[in-house]
Amino acid sequence: MPQISVVIITFNEEKNIARCLESVKDIADEIVVLDSFSKDQTKAICASYGVKFYEHTFDGHIQQKNRAITYASFPHVLSLDADEALDETLKKSIAAIKSNWTHDGYYMNRLTNYCGHWVRHCNWYPDTKLRLWDSRKGSWTGINPHDKYELKEGDKNTKHIKGDILHYSYYTQQDHYKQVDYFTNIASKAYIEAGKKAPFYKLFLNPVAKFIDHYLLHLGFLDGKAGYQISKISAYATYLKYKKIKNITEQLKLGK
Repeated sequence: MPQISVVIITFNEEKNIARCLESVKDIADEIVVLDSFSKDQTKAICASYGVKFYEHTFDGHIQQKNRAITYASFPHVLSLDADEALDETLKKSIAAIKSNWTHDGYYMNRLTNYCGHWVRHCNWYPDTKLRLWDSRKGSWTGINPHDKYELKEGDKNTKHIKGDILHYSYYTQQDHYKQVDYFTNIASKAYIEAGKKAPFYKLFLNPVAKFIDHYLLHLGFLDGKAGYQISKISAYATYLKYKKIKNITEQLKLGK
């Protein structure tokens, strides 16, 4: 029976971390937390659960998540964000896998709570994630802050399991706007480093396309007020990302 390391990265997560740890304590053989020097009670809460707690300066979501895996004692890893938790069905699925590990990685759905509303449309659900895997067979990749775990070629024998990761994303709309500003700062810089550009038309067409995709094509209107707000802010985030890419590009040109 393989032992599982639950690996989590944190920064000022006192509002969320206890819920996350509580949800995994019965299926984890160890819990590893890599923190970015939180200023709140995150460290104290983790200590109360007896986790293996480490600290390292944050240098990117992808970098930090790959680093966190190196602290795990076991190669079989369940990776969660601090604002996530396992539902009861998912706990049972993972417990069963521990008794009979047959694949390189396991996909699971993620269900997001937005300001108290569970979002089942807007292209936010099922939001399938690869979160349980043999860490010897892959790594975190993507473009910050949008990380994703990828298995190596030849090691992509995967299975989708029952249950949901419960994602407690935003408690208020203000939280959402704040996160948009933070993520678009990171994303715009990462896109510039990757050589991506922001043609003028993308500042207008892409946000409209994003709203139509979330609200109409993915039935966001069925989520009521939350669906409209998510679609509107997602469109704004798309606009803001390209605007920041354009601004950085112009600044770099002036600096030459």
